[in-house]
Amino acid sequence: MNIRRRYKSHGSLEAGTLNDILFILLFFFLIISTLANPNVVRVNNPKGTKDTKAKQHVVVSIDKDQNIYIGQQKIDPSNLDSLLKFAVDKNRNMVDTPSVVINADTSSYYGEVFRVMQSAKRAGARVVANVR
Repeated sequence: MNIRRRYKSHGSLEAGTLNDILFILLFFFLIISTLANPNVVRVNNPKGTKDTKAKQHVVVSIDKDQNIYIGQQKIDPSNLDSLLKFAVDKNRNMVDTPSVVINADTSSYYGEVFRVMQSAKRAGARVVANVR
């Protein structure tokens, strides 16, 4: 006795327009989510009227071989404090607070950069580090 149907109807769903509707809904939610962001905190940022780049009064460079230069002159690391103090004091005649710009190679040791920064602070200068 065969109770099963001979012809089975397969249900099908036409999905041609479904793609269009989903595409439009995607754009709708994308636009709405960018417009209504509740986590944004609005603050007033200060606007500068002058150029904020530091004037390079004293330039200290550290190359990849850990050689320290003040200007173009290579110095001995043990004399760093005294020579940097001398260079800062020489520029103090022109400017109240001279700035020391540190140009360090990316492969130079951070300890050397930090030591130069400490020496410049002890000399009473403003420090700007430029690691490249």
